[in-house]
Amino acid sequence: MFGRLKEILIKEFIQIFRDPRSRGIVFVMPIFQMVLFGYAVTTDVRHVATGIYDLDNSVASREVIARFVHSGYFDVEAWVSREEEVRNLVDHGRVQALIRLNKGFEEDLKAGRKGVIQLIVDGTDSNTAAIVLNYSNKIMAQYSQEVLVQRFLRQGGLNQKLNLVELESRAWFNENLESRNFYVPGVIALLVMLITLLLTSMAVVREKEIGTMEQIMVTPITPKEFILGKTLPFALISLIDVILITLVAVFWFEVPIRGSLGLLLLATILYFMTTLGIGLFISTVSRTQQQAMMSAFFFQFPAVLLSGFVFPIANMPEPVQWLTFLNPLRYFLVVIRGIFLKGVGLTILWPHLLALAVMGSLVLWLASKRFRKTMI
Repeated sequence: MFGRLKEILIKEFIQIFRDPRSRGIVFVMPIFQMVLFGYAVTTDVRHVATGIYDLDNSVASREVIARFVHSGYFDVEAWVSREEEVRNLVDHGRVQALIRLNKGFEEDLKAGRKGVIQLIVDGTDSNTAAIVLNYSNKIMAQYSQEVLVQRFLRQGGLNQKLNLVELESRAWFNENLESRNFYVPGVIALLVMLITLLLTSMAVVREKEIGTMEQIMVTPITPKEFILGKTLPFALISLIDVILITLVAVFWFEVPIRGSLGLLLLATILYFMTTLGIGLFISTVSRTQQQAMMSAFFFQFPAVLLSGFVFPIANMPEPVQWLTFLNPLRYFLVVIRGIFLKGVGLTILWPHLLALAVMGSLVLWLASKRFRKTMI
């Protein structure tokens, strides 16, 4: 058995490495994509292009504008002087937010009346608009509090410092709330799925297309040995890819890895079982490499959307939430983020590892059964 397995492993490695483009796809593309996605995949909103329409032009209005500018989130791109410029700026997308201070703003504050500031936000991108509104609310809440305290002190009603309620907040595991720390481990999981699915989905169907399947069928090799021979090279290559892109994540993007590397290795192997098994199953049911590639794409696209990588699973309708339990990426995301950011171990992550082990064993068994039918 080991002799036959060794021969098919050598054949697979030669087939992968003899093509320079394959070597580039296997080893260069994952690192390139890791660097590219690491910078691109972030939900942090900074440098919001902002327009200012200051009709009051007073000390108070300039103080409010300065608060927005010095917050680091808003960049003033336009000073508006006419009403019609407001719609023009927003319609052409030159500004994402526009702050309007009406005439009499400072007088209202001095008279003890409520001062009103209008904030217009481009709601085309609802996520960015919500974050901009959140930033603005925080800035104005702090300003309003300071105005209120000064008003009380000026009126002489209070001769001692106000003891206001103060919220002390602290974020665990990701102290600076960097979205990159959350997304980069997820990008590792996505790249691993992409590589293993694409490579293995074309493994068997390629033999059919080039006409070597019949030659393999007349050899004494068993379906079990053939499946092992097809999966082991891709598993080893994917493992090297995981190590490379993990090094990029840790040393280039400075994402902390607080958990056990051994547990990460174990989880990655279990994850490989599912992705390699699904890829092999696709390969056995496809007639051409083009069909296999399209099938892999149609599996990966919903797998990413239903994994919790972009959208929280808890926000999805209940039937869709049940469907996500069939998605291996859902479990691996929890494991890899738990190991990277929280530093948790087997006592917490074992249900997800068990799910990956069961799912991986099942899909490999199905792929093996399907391959037997292919050989008959």
